[in-house]
Amino acid sequence: MDEGRNRWIRVPVGDDAGRWATRVRCRRVLFVVHNVTSATRLLDVLPLFDDDLGVQLLATCTGSSAFRSGVAELLADTGVPVLPWEQALVTPVDLAISASFGGELASLQGKLIVLSHGIGYNKRLAAPSTEHRAPSTEHRAPSTEPDADGAGPARSTPPPVFGLAPEWLLADGAPVADALVLSHPEQFDRLAAACPEALPTAVLGGDPCFDRILAARPYRDRFRRALGVGRGQRLVLLNSTWSSESLVGDGDGRGDDVLPSLLPRLTSELPADEYRVAAVLHPNIWHGHGPGQIRAWLDRARRSGLALIDPLEDWRQALIAADLVIGDHGSVTYYAAALGSPVLLGAAPLDRLDADAPIADFIRTAPRLDARTPLRGQVDSAIGNHTPQPGPLRFTSSVPGEAAVRLRRAFYELMAAPEPPGPALLVPLPMPAPEPAPRTAPLWVLTHVLEEPEVAVTRYADPAREPAEEGEAHLAVHEDTRDPSQLGLADLVFRDGSPDDPRFGPPGRWAADVLARHPHCALAAYVTGPSSCVVRTRDGVLLGLSAGAHADADPAVYASAVHAWLAAGRTHAALITYGLTVRTGGTAHHVVVTAEADEPDAGGTGQRPRPTSADRSTSPARGADTPRAVPRSPRTGS
Repeated sequence: MDEGRNRWIRVPVGDDAGRWATRVRCRRVLFVVHNVTSATRLLDVLPLFDDDLGVQLLATCTGSSAFRSGVAELLADTGVPVLPWEQALVTPVDLAISASFGGELASLQGKLIVLSHGIGYNKRLAAPSTEHRAPSTEHRAPSTEPDADGAGPARSTPPPVFGLAPEWLLADGAPVADALVLSHPEQFDRLAAACPEALPTAVLGGDPCFDRILAARPYRDRFRRALGVGRGQRLVLLNSTWSSESLVGDGDGRGDDVLPSLLPRLTSELPADEYRVAAVLHPNIWHGHGPGQIRAWLDRARRSGLALIDPLEDWRQALIAADLVIGDHGSVTYYAAALGSPVLLGAAPLDRLDADAPIADFIRTAPRLDARTPLRGQVDSAIGNHTPQPGPLRFTSSVPGEAAVRLRRAFYELMAAPEPPGPALLVPLPMPAPEPAPRTAPLWVLTHVLEEPEVAVTRYADPAREPAEEGEAHLAVHEDTRDPSQLGLADLVFRDGSPDDPRFGPPGRWAADVLARHPHCALAAYVTGPSSCVVRTRDGVLLGLSAGAHADADPAVYASAVHAWLAAGRTHAALITYGLTVRTGGTAHHVVVTAEADEPDAGGTGQRPRPTSADRSTSPARGADTPRAVPRSPRTGS
């Protein structure tokens, strides 16, 4: 016991805290963290105590969750004093706030209010272990029941609904919490049916997470730009809750394992410049299996352009930015539907949900993803034919925009303290850090040379099979590809970096080195910024490509367009004179082409040729600077 007490903090609480603390008459508010998932909801409401010099914030972790990874780091980032759980149990507080029922909550020394850490209380979950808390002995969850004919092995009864059943809400027949926050009156009805003893504690507090999402909707375009979604692109967001029956789950022998076939097909069937694919995974997946393991599982998809979104800070911004969500029975998918976004269900285990919950109605009626048929048609149809369902928006919160006011009022009433004079406000969602879409997997590129200096380009990242579309094909490979053998097959080798990076030398010199190293390569491109690159042709001509400050396409696509133009028999003189229009899907990108001065000993002439009348025609005649075109197919699977 003495060894354990050595870990107890002494300031601002402790046996002699009054001797060391600067403000000693503060009310104590304890945030009780079960795991990272529940902590995210507590972080939503923590700012409701801002500017109150009479409140001392504290935090603790119950240690009762199977998902303990990441909690210590999260609590450290808050900067709030963290009490060991044993100390928290014996420390008097004026208010304890939890977003879960894990741990010995009934033993805390103060008023307790419990919030949901998702959309209400919907999932069925096994009753809490008596090792961590003592549920009421008169409300034990039955584990089995006989078959209807009284014979045969016993079958399990459904687990109770987490947060609404007596197994979670009562201890020794009395409510564990002094206040239970609900977001919609329909939850009162289900609570009254499941556990009437807890009904007097229910408070309509709204949903602070959804309120923050709603407040940030005007910034959708900014979020899209931060996530690397360009003009004309559609953001497809994969979302998965935890458990073996989720979208990411392997079914545990009871269901389909969708993800292994879905991920490579999404990035190979959706054109890279017309779709952006991202993934938001439940914190219990992230911290349960480990971030390193998640990155390893998704490595091929990430090299093909998948963005892995931070599950703590940026998932809401990605949800707002999405054009389509491919999800499951988790809260995030329901939040997407509440925003009116198109949803396709990749997994939908109804037996894990309360049949009377609104989310169960949504799961029963929402369109399904068919992982066995082509994906692009399903994605486009889901977006183009979408009609929002009214239920998700209606049932997520009956008091949208009011959570801050209602929750702060409830907190201070439980403490019997006056609220601060200023308005109750939540913190706006932060702007995500820029999330580029680096693709180091091989790109199968289809091109059509059009009238004027104009080229239509469609790129597929690491396709499972050669696309059936028509067009001249070439292979573009990033120099940092996982499979260096692909460089020997590439028609175009590219990389990105600062033009003054001493590791690679000037872009022109790097390109000359690449062409010398890979004799079958026709063009080398160094992406120097978000809208520019430098390319060198096989005969040594050095060109600068720039689409201007407001461009949002991958500059490597401009290099593929130049390759196609020259391979079709045109000269680069026309590009310098007239510029180049690159089309990706229905979006046009206007590119300025300049002749660049060559570096000494780079192997190029640096001469600027004169344009000819044939440069603006569709004649297939080859010019002197036409790259060597060798038909070949990329080996897929980088």
